[in-house]
Amino acid sequence: MGSRKYGGCLSFLLIPLALWSIIVNILLYFPNGQTSYVSDSGNKLSNYVWYFEGLCFSGVMMLIVAAVLLVLESDTYRWCKRENCSKRYMALLSTIFSALGIAFSGYCLVMSALSLVQGPYCHTLNGWEYAFEDTAGRFLTDSSIWIQCLEPAHVVEWNIILFSILITLSGLQVIVCLIKVVIQSSKILCGTYSVIIQVEESYQYFDLLHFAATSQGSNESCGKASRILSCLPYFYHPVFTHAAIPQVFLISQYVH
Repeated sequence: MGSRKYGGCLSFLLIPLALWSIIVNILLYFPNGQTSYVSDSGNKLSNYVWYFEGLCFSGVMMLIVAAVLLVLESDTYRWCKRENCSKRYMALLSTIFSALGIAFSGYCLVMSALSLVQGPYCHTLNGWEYAFEDTAGRFLTDSSIWIQCLEPAHVVEWNIILFSILITLSGLQVIVCLIKVVIQSSKILCGTYSVIIQVEESYQYFDLLHFAATSQGSNESCGKASRILSCLPYFYHPVFTHAAIPQVFLISQYVH
């Protein structure tokens, strides 16, 4: 129960991270809060902005991943009759969707880092260009050369702050999804969902078979035997197949 609540908290944490990623990515389309650069006929925004790393991958896609993980970690649905089997399927699906979350947020992390190193697309004395593309990111620590960008105003600070926030948000998403992959994989591989439950159910099944086989004569006994036979598919386990055959034969004699 504790691990399920912990996993649910991690999945819920992905929702605000995704929403903030969407907001930050939208702000990148409006340098210094101005709308003219995105509405102009010419492209005056950084090319990485159009990869939709925060809007789509770290935003909308991560919201879908978070929603699916929350559904899987709730008790609303069961994928098979046995609780142990259902937990195994849910752990497997949670691992798959958490891995998808790592891919989506990892894409945003890489694209944001590349855009941050490339620098903004701005107007300089030589026209519109990537003024700091050849500096290999050294302009990030040398604010004295930021004045090369004449337009949009404060575009260097705008890009650095917003892309840094995107890197942080997507990095947190990667960490959360990675933790969930480790937790769910350990449950599957290390046998947290033990087969002890199945063995206990099988012993209960043998107790019922024994009771029905030793009950004779009355209509009530035959009714109980019939109900036990109807439960056979639920309690059936391959390990006990051969041992169960004599008991089933005895019950069938009382039923018929």
